[in-house]
Amino acid sequence: MSTTASATESVHDTKLSPKGRKAIVAGSIGNAVEFVDWALYSTFSSIFAHHFFPPGDDLAALLSTLAIFAVGFIMRPIGAAVMGSYADRHGRKKGLLLTITLMASATLVIGISPTFAQVGYLAPVILVLARLAQGFAAGGEFGSASAFLVESAAPKRRAFAGSWQQVSVASGVLIASALGYVITTALPAEAVDSYGWRIAFVAAASLGFVGLWLRRSVEETTSFATGVSRVESAGSADRRNAFVRMVKDHPKATLRVFGITIAGTLLYYLWVNFMPTYAAVTTGIPLNQALLANVIAMVVFICLLPFGGILSDTIGRKPTMAAFAGGFLLFAWPAFTLLDGNFWTLLAIELIGIVFLVGYSANCAVIMAEQFPPEVRATGIGLPYALAVAIFGGTAPYITTWMNTSGYGGWVWAYAAAAAAIGLVVYLTMPETKGKVLD
Repeated sequence: MSTTASATESVHDTKLSPKGRKAIVAGSIGNAVEFVDWALYSTFSSIFAHHFFPPGDDLAALLSTLAIFAVGFIMRPIGAAVMGSYADRHGRKKGLLLTITLMASATLVIGISPTFAQVGYLAPVILVLARLAQGFAAGGEFGSASAFLVESAAPKRRAFAGSWQQVSVASGVLIASALGYVITTALPAEAVDSYGWRIAFVAAASLGFVGLWLRRSVEETTSFATGVSRVESAGSADRRNAFVRMVKDHPKATLRVFGITIAGTLLYYLWVNFMPTYAAVTTGIPLNQALLANVIAMVVFICLLPFGGILSDTIGRKPTMAAFAGGFLLFAWPAFTLLDGNFWTLLAIELIGIVFLVGYSANCAVIMAEQFPPEVRATGIGLPYALAVAIFGGTAPYITTWMNTSGYGGWVWAYAAAAAAIGLVVYLTMPETKGKVLD
């Protein structure tokens, strides 16, 4: 049988191998516990903010803490470039082991770090350094995890397999929100402020080390071996760092990944990570109720994501992504206009946004993986994605908080709608990659 015929047949494979199923389970669980660590910061930022800055102005402390949240995103492109190149050269598994170790260690540091009252300005310095380490790890995680899951999948189930990257991220956010809800409900406010938030960070760090143990059991992907063989058999001109190959050989794909990410990351962080804190600050709804609404929405999101991946494998990447952006373009104004201190209103707003987000989140890993060959895939996914996340996702909580406290709160919907409009243009003009031969 010819090579072309074999490739055509393989494109239509739908059955996940035992290795593929194990990769999804182990990769997803490890990714989930890593993103518990990442998401806890925004979950508890309004509680621990005043511990790390001079007393007297709680709003200034919150804004400073959110600025550090954004600073953590600056390290994500650096982590994506360094760890992506490492994963493209040494393997997805080794890259994933390094990222989860770094994330868990940084989270533990936040949980046990001293306060401003104890060590003065050294407290925010420690917080900044720990958040930078988390950002570096998160930047390296996305490209390696996405490449690992998609490369482990049957060709006609790539979006389904890739959706588990976001299932695991959402599960991490869910666990972080659940920890927040349990701690803020079970403990008196004084106890939460004093030590309750620390319990959450220490527990999350412990889960990270469990994820490290799970990741040690998975095998490397065949696609990585294919990429290594191609690089080793190529001339010296092709034996370049993955970052250099990405920039010189795949500039259009790199820009496309950046554009794909803009709307997805901004709207994801507004709805999934920051909406509970935003609602509590702007409407006065108790934080534990806002977190409960977030937990319910995240459960629905997690359940829908694999079905979103199956839908993408059936009808294509473009229509499912366009439905996400178009839905938010229409929904942004009523969502922020109707937001009030009522639990059921907040829950309805979260749920509608979550359904639209499935169109992006079920697709992002597979679409990005399908843009690049295996020898540059982890870097090609991770770096432009991390740049877009740093610029548009990491700044979203700070910008929306600033807008609200500066008298521009009524225009937050336009901020979200503009991102959706940009996304809609990108998704409608990008090439369809469903059915593409991956390697």
